[in-house]
Amino acid sequence: MVGSMDVLLAFPPLVFALAVTAYLGQSIPNLTFILGVLGIPAFMRVARASTLTLARREFVIAAEALGATHARILLRELLPNVILPLLAFFLLAVAVTIVVEGALSFLGLGVPPPMASWGSMIGEGRESLDIAPRLAFLPATALFLTVLAFNLIGDTLRALTDPRQGAL
Repeated sequence: MVGSMDVLLAFPPLVFALAVTAYLGQSIPNLTFILGVLGIPAFMRVARASTLTLARREFVIAAEALGATHARILLRELLPNVILPLLAFFLLAVAVTIVVEGALSFLGLGVPPPMASWGSMIGEGRESLDIAPRLAFLPATALFLTVLAFNLIGDTLRALTDPRQGAL
């Protein structure tokens, strides 16, 4: 399982998204599938790293010494401690997903044309940059501010939950 996740992580995400969209066609379910598949390996890696770090901590060893089952240790000891780093990573992943969707829509491979997307708005506004630059800059600014907000919130949450921050 870890090997297959490494293969997905090693493959360039935008190339994968372009290839699958070109093969399966433009639709919301296809785009959701692509973005979901691209997010799975990174989430698994963060969850695994957090779990392996916590598995050697005193509270897990104490629970094992008291005779707790593996399921109880996972649900009562590890899961509550892994959720916060995953939530922080989720917020950062949302920002990346917004950028990938915008890039695909800018290239014409995102959501189908009747639906609005910041990437397609930027692409359509690109044609009239000399006449009305606001047509491209307003959706680009909205995209930038949204991604920046998700990044700042996710980074703040990560800093609050990072155990290394409290160390000297």
